[in-house]
Amino acid sequence: MNHFAYRGGRLHAEDVDLARLAEVVGTPAYVYSTATLERHYRVFAGAFPPGTLIAYSVKANGNLAVLKTLALLDAGADVVSGGELVKALRAGIPPGKIVFSGVGKTSAEMAQALEAGIHQFNVESEPELEALSTVAERLGKTAPVTIRVNPDIDAHTNAKITTGTSEVKFGIPWRQARQAYRLAASLPAIRIVGVDVHIGSQIATLQPFRDAFARIAELIVQLRADGHDIARADLGGGLGVPYAPAETPPDPLDYETTIRSVVEPLGVALILEPGRLIAANAGILLSRVIYVKRGEARKFVIIDAGMNDLIRPALYDAHHEIVPVRLPETGEPAETYDIVGPVCETADLFARDRAMPRLESGDLVAIMTAGAYGAVMASAYNARPPAPEVLVRGDEWSVVRRRMSYDELAGLDRLPAWLEG
Repeated sequence: MNHFAYRGGRLHAEDVDLARLAEVVGTPAYVYSTATLERHYRVFAGAFPPGTLIAYSVKANGNLAVLKTLALLDAGADVVSGGELVKALRAGIPPGKIVFSGVGKTSAEMAQALEAGIHQFNVESEPELEALSTVAERLGKTAPVTIRVNPDIDAHTNAKITTGTSEVKFGIPWRQARQAYRLAASLPAIRIVGVDVHIGSQIATLQPFRDAFARIAELIVQLRADGHDIARADLGGGLGVPYAPAETPPDPLDYETTIRSVVEPLGVALILEPGRLIAANAGILLSRVIYVKRGEARKFVIIDAGMNDLIRPALYDAHHEIVPVRLPETGEPAETYDIVGPVCETADLFARDRAMPRLESGDLVAIMTAGAYGAVMASAYNARPPAPEVLVRGDEWSVVRRRMSYDELAGLDRLPAWLEG
C-alpha cells in the first residue's frame, strides 16, 4: 500500500498535488511519502516479537529525512560504509541499534564504528576478523561480531542481487563457518555474539528463506556445542515488494511465521534488516515529457529523468509502473511507447512497449515504487545533476535534498596548476 492516489483526476502524494509541486520544485524530482514509510515500518515491525531489532538497510534509501522519520519510530540501522554510519548517527539512530555489514570494511571505518559503540559487526571473511581485532586492540576496545555465513542457497532473484550462493563475494561458506568461529574465539579483541545471514534482495517466495534459516539454525546448534556464545541471529532482509500489479510477494506475517518456526526454539535475539520493503513504495520519481518522437518502427516518449537518476531499469532490467500525473479524459485510447530518458545511452530506457494514455510534450508522469535504490544510486553522468528529493507529510512538503546547479557540479572539479591561466 502507498499514499499516492488520484483526486479530481490529478495524482497526489498524500495531500500534495504533484502537478503543483512540480511547478515549484521542477523535474525530475523524487517524492517520498511519510505516511507510507511509517505504515510499512509499523506493519513489518509489528509482525515480530518485542525486542526484535529492526535495522533498516540504509543503502536502500539513505536520505537523512527518511532516516530521521524511521528513527522516530524506534528503527535501528544496517550500514555498509562509514558514510552510512555518519548518516544513521546524525539522524538520531542510537549506536547500540546499528549493525555494520559489507565485505570491504576499512580499518578507518572499523575504528569509526568502534568509537561510536555500535551493536555489532557482521564480519564476512577471516582477514576481516584479524583486521578488526587489530584495530580494536589498538583502541583498547572489544568488537562484538557475528560472522556472515553464506548458506549456498539460491534466492531465485536477479543474479545481480543474489548474495547467498557459493559464486558470490558475500559471507563465509557455511562449511567453513566453524573454522572461522574458532579463529574469532582465538583473537584477543573479538567477542562473538551471534550468526548473520543474508541471501539476496527482492525475494518473491518464502522457500529460499526457509532453506537458509534451517541451515543457520543447524549451524547455531553446532557452534554452541563448540563452546561459542551464540546469542543473536541476524537474518538480514530481502523480502520483495510488488513492482507490477500482478506481483504478490510474501506477507510479513507469513515471513515472521517462517522465521519463528525455525529460530524460536534456539532462544536467540532476532535482528532483521529490511530496506526495500520499507522505502520502495514510499517514493516516486516525478518527470516531465520533453518530446514524443515517432520513429519508423517505434514511438518514443522522451522524459527529463534519466538512467543517472534511476538506474534500476538499465542495471537490472527492472520493471516500474509509470502513470500520468493527470488522468486522461474517459474513453481516450491508449498508445504504446518506449519511455526513455535523455542520457546518451541506449540503455537509458524505463519501459519498452508500454501502453499509456496519449502523452504530449509537457505532460507529467510518475515512475512508481522508486523509493528504494533510486536516488541513493544516482550519479551525475552526462553532467546531469541528480534529481532532488522531497518529503511529504500530509499537506506539507519539504525539499530534503536540493538540486545541484550546473556551476556547483562543474565546481567540484579542480584544474592542476599547469592548466591554470
